Amino acid sequence: MPAPRLKPPIAGKQRKTVPHEFVLDAISELLPTTRPMFGCLAVYVADKIVLILRDKPGATADNGVWLATTEEHHDSLRHEFPNMRSIQLFGKKVTGWQVLPADSPDFEEAALRACELVVARDSRIGKVPATRRAPRLRARD
Repeated sequence: MPAPRLKPPIAGKQRKTVPHEFVLDAISELLPTTRPMFGCLAVYVADKIVLILRDKPGATADNGVWLATTEEHHDSLRHEFPNMRSIQLFGKKVTGWQVLPADSPDFEEAALRACELVVARDSRIGKVPATRRAPRLRARD
């Protein structure tokens, strides 16, 4: 019997690999969805953005798992994640987004702990994004 013929790969854009894919595996029971954002991968659970996964060559300081949180939760989260810090990319001292840096010695452990908090629906992680308004059309005189 002749060997089956393989179809040639489809030409076009090659899909990027998912950075820190183990994070999606850890929260898979919540049926997360993903969207590209800031050249990274935003992770949503229902209507909330919970995480961003980043692994970019070059500017590596903010690579890791970004937590969608607010400044009021930073201190309590820092007790659980001592290496957590604000995103440097935005140029502000403190941002709502906090990163678990990929170059930290406890990165995978911290990222998995963050996933446990997401699965437990911890209110410190996750934001409902503001809805985008359609641009207003100016009335002509």
